[in-house]
Amino acid sequence: MRANPLFRVAPFAALRPAPGIAAETIAPPYDVVSIDEARARISGRPRDFLRLSLPEAAMAPGARPNAEERYSAARHALNEWLAGGFIARDAQPAYYAYRVANDSRAQTGVVMLVSVDCYRAGTLRRHELTRPDKEADRALLIQALEAQTGLVMLAHRRHSDLAAVVEEVTQADPDCRASLSQDGAVTDHSVWPVRDAAAIERVTRAVAELGELFIADGHHRVAAGNRAAEAFPGRPSAQWLLAATFPAEELRILDYNRVVSELNGHSPQAFLAALNDRFEVAPSSAPARPERAGEYGLYLQGNWHRARLRSGLEPADDPVGRLDVSLLGEHLLAPVLGIEDSRTDPRIDFVGGARGLGELERRVDSGAAALAVALYPTPMEALMDVAGAGAIMPPKSTWFEPKLADGLLAYSCA
Repeated sequence: MRANPLFRVAPFAALRPAPGIAAETIAPPYDVVSIDEARARISGRPRDFLRLSLPEAAMAPGARPNAEERYSAARHALNEWLAGGFIARDAQPAYYAYRVANDSRAQTGVVMLVSVDCYRAGTLRRHELTRPDKEADRALLIQALEAQTGLVMLAHRRHSDLAAVVEEVTQADPDCRASLSQDGAVTDHSVWPVRDAAAIERVTRAVAELGELFIADGHHRVAAGNRAAEAFPGRPSAQWLLAATFPAEELRILDYNRVVSELNGHSPQAFLAALNDRFEVAPSSAPARPERAGEYGLYLQGNWHRARLRSGLEPADDPVGRLDVSLLGEHLLAPVLGIEDSRTDPRIDFVGGARGLGELERRVDSGAAALAVALYPTPMEALMDVAGAGAIMPPKSTWFEPKLADGLLAYSCA
């Protein structure tokens, strides 16, 4: 492979929990928990990283802190942890091998800094649009902390020498290990520093030879990191993004399902009848988890139905148009339910596949939604095809599982 000198990554001296206390700091990403879930989690956990990434969760219920109060609370917590020695900066720069494992699978990658110039140049490839308000909020939090506390999940095509470095490093016991419990599932998170100069050079060279990385999960973190870099134009240490890149074949995408609050004036029977021109619909005696692309599970009025897109409706030469989420929008959400833009229409909400089809049933049975739609997971190859073409997927097209953890590795640009 020919190296791309413009694709720059670097080792860094991470902010890390003191030995033996990682279990006290480790936290899920801020955007996969509700404020109530975060409050319950950090109760009795004074060094949980959600206090940095979701600082309002540490405030009294009913409090209405303004943005400055939230950022100030996060900075105060970080300063306390640093002063108390609960977290500290490593003595020398390193890459970090990082393994995330649950009872069914494991993925092992490398945590590194990626230049914001790669994002601006398009070689850090995205597949989603972001909301400016969320970008701005995260960017101001990064500026207040002078640190990035959450990892962006990236994917890369297989590179034999990068894989070899990871394999060599992870033969030893991990330097740090902690478990994270969420939604009834437990994931183990392990870290191995890569400090050997020759190994560091191999990682840097391998990623340059790849010449591109794909954003899997964390588009708003990337965009916020880019905004924060713009706020520190004269600070070279601020011109980086904190990320973990994994071999694409090791990543797992789950279904990202939809719930809709009302049927656009249709009765349940009329809604199902309106689908007949575009779908083959049949009742299902069991939860209708889609078994292949072009198939959907529909839950309404306490009953499941299996809907298969009729042949000839899938475009052959459009990497975005042939996605199941795109086909759902074109052939069901827009024409039948009147939902033209899933990003802005308040009638639609999204449920990650980790919560199971039972969560879809709960939403409908409780009256919170009239319809739930279960989708087939987007293939990783489709994500890379879309991102590589410079195109954008519909919102909420992918749900990666297991999630990465906050609280093991952070980056300070101070």
